Amino acid sequence: MALLNIGFGNLVEATKIVAIISPDSAPAKRRIAEAKKSGEIIDATQGRKTRSVIFMESGCLVLSAVLPETIYARSQEGEPL
Repeated sequence: MALLNIGFGNLVEATKIVAIISPDSAPAKRRIAEAKKSGEIIDATQGRKTRSVIFMESGCLVLSAVLPETIYARSQEGEPL
């Protein structure tokens, strides 16, 4: 199991990630609102501004305060825990 650091000591399983997007578009905001209503959201921002939305295979969303580009770079580096 390969874990990926998404900021502030929070980790997700890298192989279960479907997409990482910016939260600024209207469709992303709609999907975040839907996930909050249905309880399918994990907020890993530690109270900071949401900078990326991670879609998982299970259908849940993970909010992160780290930019999508940074998360991608970490996944390519195989950043150690």
